[in-house]
Amino acid sequence: MSTGTTERRPPTDERTTGTTPRGRRPLLQGNWAADFYRSAIGKKAVMAISGVVLLGYVFLHMVGNLKLYFGPEGMDEYAEWLRAFGAPAVPEMGALWGVRVLLIVAFALHIHAAVALTLMNRRARPQGYRASRDYVSVTYAARTMRWSGVIVALFVIYHLLHFTTGTVHPDFVEGSVYHNVVVGFQQWPVALFYIAANLLLGLHIYHGAWSMFQSVGWNSPRFNGWRRGFSRAFAGVIVLGNVSFPIAVMTGVVS
Repeated sequence: MSTGTTERRPPTDERTTGTTPRGRRPLLQGNWAADFYRSAIGKKAVMAISGVVLLGYVFLHMVGNLKLYFGPEGMDEYAEWLRAFGAPAVPEMGALWGVRVLLIVAFALHIHAAVALTLMNRRARPQGYRASRDYVSVTYAARTMRWSGVIVALFVIYHLLHFTTGTVHPDFVEGSVYHNVVVGFQQWPVALFYIAANLLLGLHIYHGAWSMFQSVGWNSPRFNGWRRGFSRAFAGVIVLGNVSFPIAVMTGVVS
């Protein structure tokens, strides 16, 4: 029987019950890292951080490969230094494998975040754009970002099989990096493939560096000119350095 009054319940404190009005677990009571990564902001942050790691490695890798112009002794000594780096504090090749693991993790996270963001964008706009997009403000690098990313990923796999394991190298000699590079690039289809792949890598790096600054909030007319200039210069240096190696071998500058 109704008494004419409404029973009042004490307010529910989400922090003590562990639930939200929608029945979801609050951020602070779950795995905050996983919860953060589920959001678009989290995925963009992961892409930016992993991108910094990968961009740094690509640059250092290119600089180290300039040893090719110092002849067999300089190139092979540099390769041996990489294998022994950190010894005797760590086992030989221990530091090198540590860097490899870091790169694999960064590469995997970068790809996963990119795919997840693409799927999130498609779900948010299932019908796509009704009007034609303004391609004047969207660069060619941005429009081809997904395809260049896939091709670069395949190129990385081939590059490892070619110069690291020697699986697809016709005359691979363990420990003789200079020999492997020269003989590998003397095959003009391989050299042309490396040149084309590095041109696509340059497009990917240009847009990736540009987007990286935007992901961390550096998106202002005051910084856009600097961002564009840095992205172009950084991508250009890496492409020129990497493309110079097969060209030098094909033209006989390095033999």
